[in-house]
Amino acid sequence: MRKIRLGLCDDHNLFRVGMSSILNQVHDFELIVEASNGKELIDRIPRKTPDVLLLDLQMPVMDGTVTADYLRDNFPLVKIIVLTMHDEDRMVLHLLEKGVSGYLLKDADEGEVEKAIRKVMDEGVYLNDFVSKAMLRKMTNKNKVVKPLASNGLYNRKILISDREKEVLTLLCEGLSTNEISEKIFLSPRTVEGHRLRILEKTGTKNTAGMVAFAFRNNLV
Repeated sequence: MRKIRLGLCDDHNLFRVGMSSILNQVHDFELIVEASNGKELIDRIPRKTPDVLLLDLQMPVMDGTVTADYLRDNFPLVKIIVLTMHDEDRMVLHLLEKGVSGYLLKDADEGEVEKAIRKVMDEGVYLNDFVSKAMLRKMTNKNKVVKPLASNGLYNRKILISDREKEVLTLLCEGLSTNEISEKIFLSPRTVEGHRLRILEKTGTKNTAGMVAFAFRNNLV
């Protein structure tokens, strides 16, 4: 069985040492690249490209947001889990829309970090309780005007989705996998995946996490 190749990018040495120790204790995890900022990571990642990257946001030289943009354009197969102290709802949705696959606070325990990595590898997205609550708060306050952090063309867009697509989208927002949705609404996994790909195209998002964030941001569910 091939190990899950991991990357870690954070400017705090003690945090990197502690996280490295945690990751190296998991038998099928392999930490192949570490960096203290985005520039270091980008210099190293062509030679050692991870499956999943744990990425800090606030770093010198090149921060996590700029790094995520670069990776999405140049290494789209790298799945990014943001690991940060920021817990602002708008930041969560903004980063998910930019294409990150998961969002963890730095006080997450070891079990949640491992769970997030496996979930992202298996399903392409990890939506923990914090992210789900952020989205729920967005739904309960959807009549309030909330300015996005940046204008990227994804906010307040009007799109048309079919009833079946909306059903699939709603279940994706609940955290169900393609196979779980298939069993729940009696469609083949291939058909469910076709609906997911069409929704991605219509929303202009890059992955399931971004699509889910888009759905909540634009009141599609």
